[in-house]
Amino acid sequence: MHLYQGTSDQFLADAAQNRVATLLTDRFFQEFRYKPGLSEIQSWRNSLSAMANVLQVADLRDQGVLVELKLPLSSKRLDVMITGSNPQVGAAAVIVELKQWTAVQSSNITDCVVVNMGGRNIDHLHPSRQVAQYQRYLQDTHVAFSEGTIALDACAYLHFAKQDPTSPLFGAGFSSLLATNPSFTGDQVNALATYLDARVAGPDDGSILDKVANSSFRPHKRLLDHVARVIRNEPVFTLLDEQQVAYNAIMDEVKAAGQNKHPVAFIVAGGPGTGKSVMAVNLIAELASLGVQTLHVTGSKAFTENLRKLVGTRAGALFKYFRDTATVTDPLDVVVLDEAHRIRTISTSRFTPAKARTGKSQIDDILDSTRVSVFFIDDLQVVRPGEVGSTDLIRESSAKRGLEVREFELQAQFRSNGSDSFIRWVDNTLELARTPQVLWPMDDDFDFRIVDAAPELERLIRLRAAEGATARLVAGFCWPWSDPDPTGNLVDDVKVGDWSMPWNAKAEASRLGPGIPKSDFWASDKGGIEQVGCVYTAQGFEFDYVGVIVGPDLVYRPAGGGWVGQPHESRDRSVRRGVSDDEFMAFVKSTYRVLLTRGLRGCYVYFMDTPTRDFFLSRTERPRSAGRKAAETPADYESTDEP
Repeated sequence: MHLYQGTSDQFLADAAQNRVATLLTDRFFQEFRYKPGLSEIQSWRNSLSAMANVLQVADLRDQGVLVELKLPLSSKRLDVMITGSNPQVGAAAVIVELKQWTAVQSSNITDCVVVNMGGRNIDHLHPSRQVAQYQRYLQDTHVAFSEGTIALDACAYLHFAKQDPTSPLFGAGFSSLLATNPSFTGDQVNALATYLDARVAGPDDGSILDKVANSSFRPHKRLLDHVARVIRNEPVFTLLDEQQVAYNAIMDEVKAAGQNKHPVAFIVAGGPGTGKSVMAVNLIAELASLGVQTLHVTGSKAFTENLRKLVGTRAGALFKYFRDTATVTDPLDVVVLDEAHRIRTISTSRFTPAKARTGKSQIDDILDSTRVSVFFIDDLQVVRPGEVGSTDLIRESSAKRGLEVREFELQAQFRSNGSDSFIRWVDNTLELARTPQVLWPMDDDFDFRIVDAAPELERLIRLRAAEGATARLVAGFCWPWSDPDPTGNLVDDVKVGDWSMPWNAKAEASRLGPGIPKSDFWASDKGGIEQVGCVYTAQGFEFDYVGVIVGPDLVYRPAGGGWVGQPHESRDRSVRRGVSDDEFMAFVKSTYRVLLTRGLRGCYVYFMDTPTRDFFLSRTERPRSAGRKAAETPADYESTDEP
């Protein structure tokens, strides 16, 4: 996806007529179904006018131009890409990251500078590092660049800034970075023009531009498929923007911890698909390679057991549970807590030795067991009583100890085909958060469908699996969960009319029939497609496609005030017992949010309750014309909402 595509000559003409920002604004609405903010529109006007001036000086008129090009399977967008050719490599492209900064200050975080934004000083990746990460990401994920058919370079242009050798932007620590991915200022137009001329001065007849805009992408590097290589310190993931800032800040603190001796808590918050688990595993890989005493801990048995299985016995010792921190006698250097929203009230269980039963809360056990604690968290993913993890709890517990708390927020979306709009639409529709995404455009690249029957849902999921994708069926906990029969086969508990399938196996099931995976491996074993998963086996995992059965435990009643939780329809005893109606509804909403956001490329949904299905449909829209052609104006779309 991109917001502008054309020849450099066309781009110059559009810039001269002051219409580039208008074209981008219209296209933005077509893609995201809400208008960009005034600040973003003004940014386009300023930066793209400056970019047009550079192309004019370089006399680049036979090249291709892409503006706001979305990175594959991410919500991040490149500012500008110029395509062309040169005698040395043939087809070529250059990424230009545009900044309106006028000055920067030094940062204590590696590869960062401090920038004043909206009256606040924030740590931001150095523009050259930011664009270098974009370059590497494209070379990892975009066929046009990963297969080497198009050479790729990248630079930054700070068009409001002036060249100042004393600026932290050009400090000695960035010299090697600037040599490969230079940053140009507004008074270096000729230097930037020369840089572009050396790489893309040759013409692009449109074929290079089309290949970049329309090529397929390399399949997403799913977390579990690559954990083993990450733990062996092979960089299979490229962190971007705020991910890299948070990662560097944590690593800088860890390396300084030996001198500082003061405990620090990091909060890294982000919604589904923002790369929390990717960052957590990258951290463990780096920390392990440095010989740092560290643990990766979660509250998910399935996720932890999959990591242990893939990394092997020795590396598996790095992966523990939240409760294990209660038995740590000497503080660890670092504890990385993935899915920290699943922190429990206390660490003890019926298996905890008597000498370890301190009566302390689990958050206290965690903070007392480590010098640097890193919490990856999403406050909207608490799905059962006893899970008390929240950013507020971490702040309050840290304050009691006088700990420094450093907070970062992840925003880039790597799930839902990189569509942060889908996650926000789900949040809006479930009334978990107010977002601009009120209506979902059904012709979006992310394949979202509402189907009319459970057999159709199963058919679609099996079809995607037959095509080579990972795909799973999941459902709300609205049916009993039986033990296997005497032969080890599972009972078809999940029933919708004449259709039925079994739940995944219970955790304690010791004897299972051929091809039936243990519950911990339902998400990763190919045999998992034969069962329906619930939130406890799906949370923390992702699939190319997910099929969701929304049961009667959460329904929408327009005459009854909107969403209604129905505890009597739930078979989840831990959720329905001892909680208020409001608490139950909060848990079940979070459950369906988790289930609906497991898909990388698509989500298919069957609603058992017709009014609920109708409400979801009322929050979607379809183009009046057939096919997947983008609408030209907002009027070309019609909503299923009634006037």
